[in-house]
Amino acid sequence: MSEAARHAMRESSLYNEDLAPIPLCRRTWSTYNYASLWIAMSVCIPTYMLASGLIAGGMNWKQAIGTILLGNVIVLVPMLLNAHAGAKYGIPFPVYVRASFGVRGANVPAVLRALVACGWFGIQTWIGGQAIYAMLRVLWPAMASYANAVWVCFFAFWLLNMLVIWRGIDLIKFLEGVGAPFMLAVGLLLLWWITRKAGGLGPVLSSPSQLKTSAEFWHFFIPSLTGMVGFWATVALNIPDFTRYAKSQRAQMVGQALGLPPAMTIYSFIGVAVTSASVILFGHAIWDPVVLLGQFHQPVVASIALVALLVATLNTNVAANVVSPSNDFSNLNPQLISFRTGGFITGVVGISMMPWKLLGDFKSYIFGWLVGYSALLGPIAGIMIVDYFLIRKRTLDLDGLYRRRGPYEYSNGVNYRAMVALASGVAVALVGLVVPDLRWLYNYAWFVGFVIAGGIYRMLMRSVPAMESIDPIDPWEPMEPVNEFLGEEV
Repeated sequence: MSEAARHAMRESSLYNEDLAPIPLCRRTWSTYNYASLWIAMSVCIPTYMLASGLIAGGMNWKQAIGTILLGNVIVLVPMLLNAHAGAKYGIPFPVYVRASFGVRGANVPAVLRALVACGWFGIQTWIGGQAIYAMLRVLWPAMASYANAVWVCFFAFWLLNMLVIWRGIDLIKFLEGVGAPFMLAVGLLLLWWITRKAGGLGPVLSSPSQLKTSAEFWHFFIPSLTGMVGFWATVALNIPDFTRYAKSQRAQMVGQALGLPPAMTIYSFIGVAVTSASVILFGHAIWDPVVLLGQFHQPVVASIALVALLVATLNTNVAANVVSPSNDFSNLNPQLISFRTGGFITGVVGISMMPWKLLGDFKSYIFGWLVGYSALLGPIAGIMIVDYFLIRKRTLDLDGLYRRRGPYEYSNGVNYRAMVALASGVAVALVGLVVPDLRWLYNYAWFVGFVIAGGIYRMLMRSVPAMESIDPIDPWEPMEPVNEFLGEEV
């Protein structure tokens, strides 16, 4: 990129330093960083509750673990596909999606993704506040007498998240690299301790499935699998926010493949086993680990476990639920909204979504929250992948992503073909909520939305004139060092 082009990019209304492409010298994330990122994001209470919710719904431990593993292998595919552009061009999700939705139209998928992330931010913050409250009740029982203590703990954890946001992406990288191995070790220690109290893994994992017939199993399995995919469908869109810092394509691909499915499966097994042990110890399944730990009266054990859950929640909340919406809100007005400002907006919106109501029980958590928002995100993923791989052949005009009246201007900055495809995918997926005979469309919401929107977008884009010529870049050959923004593709 010439100096004149670089200057024009920086003067554009679509540009700010947080949305700018990352130069090669700042792309320092290795395979270990991405593997530890996923381990840290997976080792969290929502993952635990995901697994324990399947047990509470009637699955045995093998069925629950198999469902979670399959869901995470499936979602890894769009994750790696969308990660490619981030690593190649050093751009975040809201800039990447400008290619398919237009430089102004990109605000629609960015805001949809941001609102889902705000909901997750609120959920994680509420869980973190509950963990602080439960720990204080163990160490200081008189705390329970204060009516507003739980809200004080909630807002204290919220402020801690805001502090991490203020410190920026480097602190996030440090937390993921240091916290991941420690959190996994503590989780395994908790598993060992509670199963020993319950008589070992044998009795814990011997409970049969409560789904007696094939029809009962499939009726529960299908929406559960969609929920597993929906769990990380958020990050499957905004993964360029992280891969823009990758040393190479290989680093982010191998790191994610090594980190996501194994970490989710291992920590889910902990949730399954510990929930099963709670049945033996207390006579009923306790799917919320904060509530479970509150049942124990050994201050040292409970406090260590709660601190571990607290740190894991902070790691996941900032990495998975702040980085993306901060960039998405910044994309609405790059000149006025920075990464930090976007993070603070996320914090406020997350509270306003009343997360304490989103965690009513495992049914509303999995079949309502996870499956419901997957109907919004699946279509976006389908459009992005079709656009980048089938239409543009992995080649983008980097300068054009930050320029009005460029190759991604479409109609006044909006690609209405992408909007039609998005609306169609969402509508077809959600029609199952109002038409009982078509309930299966909602149960497969992410998959249905992905296929419908991607297919319609591909068909509608056939009528669009060829994009202006861009010098092709072989994605599997090392880059010539002529552009400070284009990374090495290996």
